[in-house]
Amino acid sequence: MNKVLNIIITGGKTGGHLFPGIAVAQALDRKLNRTSHNVEVLFVGTNAVFEIQTLEKYGYAHKSIFSKPIKGSNIISKAFSISIILVSLIQSMIIMKNFRPDFVLGVGGFSSFAIVLTAWVLRIPTAIQEQNAFPGLTNRLLSRFAKTIFTSFKETKGLINNPKVNYVGNPVRKTESIESEDSLGLKNFDPNKFTILVTGGSQGAANINTAFMNALELMDDTGRFNIIHQTGIKDENEIQLKYKTLKINATAKAFFHDMPRLQEITDLVITRAGAGTISELCIKGLPAIFIPFPHAADDHQTFNAKALEEKDAAVMIKESELTGQTLKKAMEDLIENKVRRDRMAQMLKQLAMPDADEKIAAFILKTKDIKA
Repeated sequence: MNKVLNIIITGGKTGGHLFPGIAVAQALDRKLNRTSHNVEVLFVGTNAVFEIQTLEKYGYAHKSIFSKPIKGSNIISKAFSISIILVSLIQSMIIMKNFRPDFVLGVGGFSSFAIVLTAWVLRIPTAIQEQNAFPGLTNRLLSRFAKTIFTSFKETKGLINNPKVNYVGNPVRKTESIESEDSLGLKNFDPNKFTILVTGGSQGAANINTAFMNALELMDDTGRFNIIHQTGIKDENEIQLKYKTLKINATAKAFFHDMPRLQEITDLVITRAGAGTISELCIKGLPAIFIPFPHAADDHQTFNAKALEEKDAAVMIKESELTGQTLKKAMEDLIENKVRRDRMAQMLKQLAMPDADEKIAAFILKTKDIKA
């Protein structure tokens, strides 16, 4: 009978935290399919609809715990925060008792705090994976407890020279068809046209949506483009109507589950600067205009984008400077300059670390003396 290896991957709510965890789970599946062992992966995170639906599509089990960021400075706020932590710790203990994990990997987001801390108390091997150049609060706290810290950037702020750090890059999902051609719904896609992919992340971004539509209104001959636009649920109907009014043929949807597949057919991306997105674009050598989310924790997206812009591997527009005109200029500069796009693609590929998922999976298996 095959032995079952139990792994908890904890964190989530946003794609930036969730997708690296999925990439590691996929790598574990691939490795252990070649051995006499089976792996059972349980994701523990929030009850966010995006998180639940995404894990269902990938076929992974999921449990949610009660978790919220610690906010407020008065006594009542602090007391409430402590009560939340106590509840999440009790829930974590119950999960540990029932699932009996052999290893726990935290991928960021506040929901990972109680699970990793509980695993540390129970002496279960742990590690955390930090996607960004500036670590989030949860991982900064957990870095004191986790035995190993996997980082995506060589110079991750606050972790330089930390002996626990293992610089492996950011785990990226392998390209696979989890959406059918019909569900992707690409309208009249012409492979001979220049393809632009616009996305504000899993929740969309109203400012990017508005600036991009304004930029299109200022441009001539928009019929030369394929446009794929992830709008977010709030703006989906409005943006679809706007394309219809402008008589522009585009595929605009709230969310695409198979983003890696869309990136394969794209020439230029306009996007936020989450670490997961950056890693995917580096691996594919896909030129991008980054518009960092200015309210991200500790402004980490700006740190991420600057790391590429300083190497001339990408273009960054601060949201405070984002208009239809500034975006139009940045787009046209890249669309009309293939030499620069090729140079950016080459630099991105030099920065890529495509086997981060395999390295983390191998580390997990090594703790149990499993060779795969």
